[in-house]
Amino acid sequence: MAEAGLKAMTDELVRGGIEMHIHAAPDSIRDRSVNALQAGLQAQEAGMRAVVLKSHEYPTTSIAYIVNQVAKDIKIFGSISLNHEVGGLNPYAVETHAKLGAKVVWLPTRSAAYDWKKKNLPGQGISVLDADDKLLPVVREIMEIVKKYNIILGTGHIAPLKEVMAVVDEAKKMGLPKMVITHPLELRGGLNPSIEEQKVMVSKGAMIEHCYVPCMPEACSLDPKRVVEQVKAVGVKNCFLSTDFGQAENANPTEGFKSMIATYLKLGFTKDEMEIMVKKNPAKLLDLE
Repeated sequence: MAEAGLKAMTDELVRGGIEMHIHAAPDSIRDRSVNALQAGLQAQEAGMRAVVLKSHEYPTTSIAYIVNQVAKDIKIFGSISLNHEVGGLNPYAVETHAKLGAKVVWLPTRSAAYDWKKKNLPGQGISVLDADDKLLPVVREIMEIVKKYNIILGTGHIAPLKEVMAVVDEAKKMGLPKMVITHPLELRGGLNPSIEEQKVMVSKGAMIEHCYVPCMPEACSLDPKRVVEQVKAVGVKNCFLSTDFGQAENANPTEGFKSMIATYLKLGFTKDEMEIMVKKNPAKLLDLE
């Protein structure tokens, strides 16, 4: 594809595009490229339809509410990550922020037991399973709240696969409407499911989220061709694309979104396939249809 045609198609896909996963300042652990207001205004200027703000440390619902008062031509949504900072697997926090408009509940990310052990941190990380590898009752309670408010449950950084599959199995049993497998190819995360395992997940109602940040050299240097291969095998209708950007060493999230789209167009996704993964599937998850 000629560069002019690629740019035109990228710009068209960015307009009305939905970014499901970005980070913004403040952050106590690492520098961020933008704050939430900057992220919202940049996305609005590019003509994007919606953005979901994520923090590992605090719920972003109130920040999203404030940014929406300024960036009025785009939807900014908040979320909550169930890490130690919010009390871990805390159904009270989940219900409160669901009432306030949070659209995504992520199971533990930085506080997940796998992450905690891998980083050799003092204390104990959070698992969704008990000593017998059974799903904790509090996780079911949280899932009931997620179902009640018709919002998204993301797997966060829980790993290995037995934790994720326990959640997916329970989600299917409960009829959870929106179950997302968070960046399965994040090579530092320990999940890395096979295509067949991903097919099992989507057969049980989950959707696969492929983030762009693992493809960055400062992260995992994941070959984006691998994402293309896996999406083609699992099915475009079962996947969506986000950046997970906001790191100081990377472009701002809106520029990252543009770069992601251009990269995947070059690697063989069609315009229609990209429309499904950056517009249609995210719109279904956020009730924007």
